[in-house]
Amino acid sequence: MGDEKANMTCQNLVVLIRGAGEMATGVAHRLYQGHLRVCLLEIARPLAVRRTVCFSEAVYDGEKEVEGLWAKLIATPDEIHSVWKEEKIPVFVDPDLSQTRDFLKPDVVVDAILAKKTLGTKSDDAPLVIGLGPGFTAGKDVHAVIETNRGHHLGRVILKGEAEPDTGIPGEIGGYSVERVLRTMKKGVFRSSKSIGDQVSKGTVVAVVDDFPVMAQISGMIRGLLRDEAEVKRGTKVGDIDPRGKKEYCFTISEKARAIGGGVLEAILHQFNQ
Repeated sequence: MGDEKANMTCQNLVVLIRGAGEMATGVAHRLYQGHLRVCLLEIARPLAVRRTVCFSEAVYDGEKEVEGLWAKLIATPDEIHSVWKEEKIPVFVDPDLSQTRDFLKPDVVVDAILAKKTLGTKSDDAPLVIGLGPGFTAGKDVHAVIETNRGHHLGRVILKGEAEPDTGIPGEIGGYSVERVLRTMKKGVFRSSKSIGDQVSKGTVVAVVDDFPVMAQISGMIRGLLRDEAEVKRGTKVGDIDPRGKKEYCFTISEKARAIGGGVLEAILHQFNQ
């Protein structure tokens, strides 16, 4: 890792996070609770499934609250400091991070897009650059990688090498893996007939893409759904059913996102708390 600011106080650190989806939100929430200054970057039309716990919803609604913490959409980087004074997290549409990076000159950049490949993030973007999951190599394009695969190593900080490869198989929850994920088999416009937090039975039509139904493969509670009118491709993940059936889980940060957030915090402390 770089050592440009190794002895500064962690409370003064500025962290720029690429992405504002579920995992990015878990990271941002954990870092904010540790009194770090966080800014989130998003695309113009994010497709978040677990919308109740995604700060990316601020892009559409102006603000978004997750577990008592608010994120606020801004129009220019000049608004970042005023939003921090409001004790909120700024969200800015800046997909390639160039505007915000040049304005903030962050101490830490976290790539939380989870694209399974690098989308322009480089090790010289900040003194500490962290990548979440596969697609990054610690010591090459980033300084640290955080393991995102469910299992024994979830949240582990990798300082040399890569995370476990993407299996393409969703993590198991309540004994179900692939079955709990709702995908569309048709390209078109998504419209739901259910809401997050609704209990459904196997075979229930949860949504349609144009006129093609999306049906629940298991019984459980809807934990995530895309926004209505989203344009989707064939095979897009459009929803998530939790077989455990606990409503609280639909509206709180997952154990996976918290573990990954803890890994990011560890990597930051390893670098700057010396």
